[in-house]
Amino acid sequence: MLFQNKKRRDIVLGLLNEIDGIKCNTPGGAFYVFPDVSAYFGKEIKGYKIENTSDFSMFLLEEANVATVTGNAFGAPACLRLSYAASEAQLHEAISRIKDALS
Repeated sequence: MLFQNKKRRDIVLGLLNEIDGIKCNTPGGAFYVFPDVSAYFGKEIKGYKIENTSDFSMFLLEEANVATVTGNAFGAPACLRLSYAASEAQLHEAISRIKDALS
């Protein structure tokens, strides 16, 4: 089970790090990554004004159909919280949707 979790984590990290403006550190445990999306603050994407992670999270929900949580409650206001407790196919699809929404 630990190997599967690491594999899914590494898939998500690799795919997210391919997206310009998203930076990820490697988490040590759990089922979450906290990508820093602050490079998008102050920008407009497809008519959405992105001022903070709440705006970015809503943008992803509405444009990519991907649910995220802001990092505010975890002391990381520049980050989103994404779970990788899903199948590899679902993870690939979600990150692909995020990438498409941001392109």
